Amino acid sequence: MLSRVANSLYWMSRYIERADNTARLVDVNLQLLLDYRRIDDEALAGHWRPILESTGDEEKFKSLHPDANGANVTEFLVLQPENPNSIVSAIAQARENARMVRDQLTSDFWEELNRLYLHVHSSRARTIWRSSPHEFFQEIKNSVLLLHGLANATVVRNEGWNFMQTGCFLERADKTSRLLDVRHASIPERGAPAAASQEDVLGWSAVLRSCSAWDAYKAQHGAEVQPALVTEFLLLSDDFPRSVRFCVAATDSSLRRISGVAGDRFSNNAEKLAGRLLAELSFSSVTDVFDHGFHGYIDQLQSKLNAIGAALFQAYIYQPFHTLEDYELRQQEEQQQQCARPAAPPAP
Repeated sequence: MLSRVANSLYWMSRYIERADNTARLVDVNLQLLLDYRRIDDEALAGHWRPILESTGDEEKFKSLHPDANGANVTEFLVLQPENPNSIVSAIAQARENARMVRDQLTSDFWEELNRLYLHVHSSRARTIWRSSPHEFFQEIKNSVLLLHGLANATVVRNEGWNFMQTGCFLERADKTSRLLDVRHASIPERGAPAAASQEDVLGWSAVLRSCSAWDAYKAQHGAEVQPALVTEFLLLSDDFPRSVRFCVAATDSSLRRISGVAGDRFSNNAEKLAGRLLAELSFSSVTDVFDHGFHGYIDQLQSKLNAIGAALFQAYIYQPFHTLEDYELRQQEEQQQQCARPAAPPAP
């Protein structure tokens, strides 16, 4: 497979997953505001600022907006084309990457992705966004689930499929870690958290709902929301398909199907880093996470996920160029690689 084809399939899948996760994050946090007893400018800023910090786009936001209020933050995360990680930008990038490898995708998949692109850029979508944000986000989430289903049902399981899977699960692992990091201010710098207050319970419940994990968590732990149990479930579960450990295991498996190397060996640095991170997660407990320091642990985890993506780029995408066209393609590939979100800033 040509490196540019692998690169486009990988990034198409990442951008689709990014749009879905951003929609989940904003939707749940807009609904969470309805449960707050005290709402003023200071409370609103305190609600939205950690969400911006977790995305790694805070500096970009500050260059475009003076205040971190609900209108500015949601506009930035959802509709602002100047934000390369907004929902509208992510869907546009996904479609552009899909267009470049149209022959690798089925008609059903391409038509749904194109429909989603046209929808989010339509005046109707803006009208829905203003009148019913939840309906707007539901459309995004339903379309992404349909794309996953179409890919699972119609795409041939070849190298291209494995690059798509790698992009999807690497992005999902990164986003789940960032959703958890939204709550780092409610956790001690080191050590296990104390009993959660009512406000903290609402916040941790929102994290679960952002990951569509509420029902699965309840089935395993009941309705009592505890920060340690939520952290363990979303970081270390080997059964829940949006947990970091599950996603890293799926990433590791996809990388090894690409190279054909067994799980106890590695042929490139991406496989080495993915296998190492999977082993760390498999032999860690939630106590280890809190003893290390919750925010510091998540920060290091995001850096390791970014390192896997960079190593994959070096192993499969970065190739010597010989023509002007090769050079232009390289520039585009490197620009997309740089769009991978940085780790969240250290706690103040």
